[in-house]
Amino acid sequence: MKNNLTREEKRIAWADHAALGPYSLWALLFILVPLVFVAYYAFTDNSFNFTLENIQRFFTATSSMAQDDGSMREVRTYLVIFWRSLKLAIISTIICLVLAYPLAYIMARAEAKVQKTFMTIIMIPMWMNFLIRTYAWMTILQDTGILNNFLTALHLPAVHIIGTEAAVVIGMVYDYFPYMVLPLYSIMAKMDIKLIEAARDLGCSNAGVLRRVIWPLSLPGVINGITMVLIPSISTFYISQKLGDGKFFLIGDAIEGQYVANNLHFAAAMAFILMVVLLVCMGLMRVLTNRHMEGGV
Repeated sequence: MKNNLTREEKRIAWADHAALGPYSLWALLFILVPLVFVAYYAFTDNSFNFTLENIQRFFTATSSMAQDDGSMREVRTYLVIFWRSLKLAIISTIICLVLAYPLAYIMARAEAKVQKTFMTIIMIPMWMNFLIRTYAWMTILQDTGILNNFLTALHLPAVHIIGTEAAVVIGMVYDYFPYMVLPLYSIMAKMDIKLIEAARDLGCSNAGVLRRVIWPLSLPGVINGITMVLIPSISTFYISQKLGDGKFFLIGDAIEGQYVANNLHFAAAMAFILMVVLLVCMGLMRVLTNRHMEGGV
C-alpha cells in the first residue's frame, strides 16, 4: 500500500511538473531571455566588448537646463530625468492608493450584484486601446478642450493643464487605477467580517478598526497594488509625450529616444539600471511588510 501510494504521489508530482512546462517555457522565452539580452547589451559596446561606459554615462552625462529666472545651470541629465520620473510615479501611485482603498472596501462589503457592476465600470476603460484613452484625455484637458469649454459655459476662468506635470499625473492615475483597485479588492473580499465586528464590540473606534484590523490585513493587496502601479508609471513614455506636450522628458522617453537613435547599448543600460532600482524597491517593500506582519499586527 505504501509503495502504491508512493507511485501515485510520484505520478501526481510528474503531472504537476508537466502542467507547469508550458508556463515555464513562456517565462523563459519572454521574460528571462529578454532580461539577459538587456544585461548583455548594457555591459557591451558597439563591438560587443565588455564595458562600463554605458552605465557610467547614465550617472555622469551633463547638459544645460534653463531655470525659472532664465539662467542656465549644468545638471546630470539622466539623473534629473530619473528623479522626475520617480517623483511623478510616486505621486500617481499615492493618488491611486488613496482613491482605490475606500472604493475596494466598499466593493468588498457590497452585494454580489453591486460588486459586478463596480467591476464592470472599472474594467470598461481597459477594453479600449491605451492610445485612444490618452488621446481622449488630450481632448478633455487641452486649452480649447471639453473641460475649459465647460468652465467657460459656467462663466468660470479657464485653466491650463495640458503640457504640465498635473496632466501627466492625471493620465497615469486614469490608466493605472484598475491595477490598484483589483489587488485591494481581491484581498478585502476575503477578509473575515467577524474580525471587524469583534474589534468594534471591544470598543474600537472606526479609525482604530481601520488602523488595527483592516489596514494590516489588506497590506498584501496594498503592496501588490503599489507594485503594479509604480512600475508602469515610472517607465511610461507615451503619456508624458502627449499629455505633457513633450515638455517633461521621463526615463521612458529617454530609453525610447535612444532606441530610435539606434543607441541600443545605452538604451539597454538605462533599462537595466531602472530594472535594478525597481527590484531593490520591491525587495525592501516585501521585507518591511513581512516584518510588519510578523510583529503581530
